[in-house]
Amino acid sequence: MPLKTVPLDLTRARRRCKLSPMKTRNLPNKMTLLAGAVALCVWLTGCAGLGQRSAERAAFPPLILGFASLPLLTDTQTRSISAENLTGAKGMGGMAIPNPAEPKPAASARAADDLGQGWKVKPFLRVNAGETVTLMDVAGPGAIQHIWMVEGLSRAHVLRFYWDGEQTPSVEAPAPDFFAVGHEMFARVNSQAVVVNPTNALNCYWPMPFRRHVKITFTNEAREDLELLAFQITYALTSVPENAGYFHAQWRRAETSRQNPYVILDGVRGKGRYAGTFLAYTQRAQGWFGEGEVKFFLDGDGKFPTICGTGTEDYFLGSYGFPEVFTTAYAGTTLGGRGDGPMPQYWSLYRWHIPDPVCFDRDLKVTIQALGWGPNGKYKLLEDNIASVAYWYQAEPHAPFPSLPPLDKRAR
Repeated sequence: MPLKTVPLDLTRARRRCKLSPMKTRNLPNKMTLLAGAVALCVWLTGCAGLGQRSAERAAFPPLILGFASLPLLTDTQTRSISAENLTGAKGMGGMAIPNPAEPKPAASARAADDLGQGWKVKPFLRVNAGETVTLMDVAGPGAIQHIWMVEGLSRAHVLRFYWDGEQTPSVEAPAPDFFAVGHEMFARVNSQAVVVNPTNALNCYWPMPFRRHVKITFTNEAREDLELLAFQITYALTSVPENAGYFHAQWRRAETSRQNPYVILDGVRGKGRYAGTFLAYTQRAQGWFGEGEVKFFLDGDGKFPTICGTGTEDYFLGSYGFPEVFTTAYAGTTLGGRGDGPMPQYWSLYRWHIPDPVCFDRDLKVTIQALGWGPNGKYKLLEDNIASVAYWYQAEPHAPFPSLPPLDKRAR
């Protein structure tokens, strides 16, 4: 990536960081910045976190700056939850004792019987058919930084996140779709927010602040027991800025013969930022399917939106169709469907609005048209199937989600 220069307002920097002109007299009028303006963000916001150690500024590095925040020393405490430490408590990891009499053990539960406590006694959880387990139940304030999970890529496995004691979840989605894996079909993802590695290792790096409490559950709606659920949730105990929103993710699915444009998200009320879209698109007829426009209806928009894209491949940062698989920091098509191949064809598409979030003050609706090329050189409406996950941040409380479709309506 080429280096880019932007003007540096030294007066603003001195005032923001409370530095004297003497201390900054040797600074250049321009600062060379990598990746757009990361170093400038550190200069303008990170210095106050070091010098003042105020509660709000000390919370910025684990929440916002990422790689650029690594040198900044704060009072943040790192914790991590796994099957080996389900509370995340300090000094409480790896304490499980082998139990040969356990009636329904998780995978590999007997592997450490001869070694004893401290030797990988409980690396996995077993989640029986119809069972819900709690993966995280922690008091705040803090922020989830990373989640790693291996669950078998099944839409029968549902994740739900609850912030600060709320009764309805702010995140509700089948586990693989939440991590940008569509159709229960593995595909590599190498992006800033989500990473999926062989064989089915699911990772996400969405920052998820919470103030009083966080609870995460995992439900197995399959008829079969899940003998191996592997996971690790790393989080920071830290103060949270007053203006930090809460992370939300919602799964939907519809037949475009009955719903076109397809609704990715609707009913959002309050102030927030839209952060990303994942589509699991099932193409049912040969030809090009990706002419549909993505539209953002903001803050009271009526029939027409404020933001209107120009096509599906355009929104997912491609062009002239999706001739090959690509997975990048902010967008990708990971399954590599073929419009001229045997039908149905399956597409997994993601777009993260990390450098360009869609900000709204009162309400938000997001749609996409199911639109392709007809044989006569004109657009045609398509009878396809779309499942989606919308990702956004907003102030609580949030509006109730639509009911999650039953398992037979979620399966590929």
